[in-house]
Amino acid sequence: MQSLVDRFGRTGFAALTSLMWALPMAAWAGSADLSPIDKTAYPWIALSIGVVMLVAWLALLTRIARVPVTARRRRLDFKQMSRDERRWNIALFAFACGLIAWLNAAATVDWSPLIGAISVGRVGPSVLAAALFAFAFAMAAGLWFSWRRSSAAFSRRP
Repeated sequence: MQSLVDRFGRTGFAALTSLMWALPMAAWAGSADLSPIDKTAYPWIALSIGVVMLVAWLALLTRIARVPVTARRRRLDFKQMSRDERRWNIALFAFACGLIAWLNAAATVDWSPLIGAISVGRVGPSVLAAALFAFAFAMAAGLWFSWRRSSAAFSRRP
């Protein structure tokens, strides 16, 4: 654990290891969507694993503070970040969350009623589809722009 904390820094290690509870929680959310339909998914198993791993991750986070870390430049070290870099990293996180939410919604929604209504020529569903694609484009463009600005702020860091 010490070598990984030293390599990624405390924040980077915490972000990387958060996948140990985030992935089972995502599996729980997906299986909870499918369970009423096909009766093959067992959402409570994935939820239980996710909650146990969340507790383990929180215990791991309490130990990170005591691990010695060598002083060097790290991308995700909050103590080293400038104000500008923090601002662009927050924007980057917000746009990434927005894009992931859009992709999650797009993957779990039945698009056939919307496509059918658009093919008939109804205006409301066409406007909704245009707004959904504009949102996806805005999230992708914001993600790219904030990544560029965050990288530029990181390169200016002393």
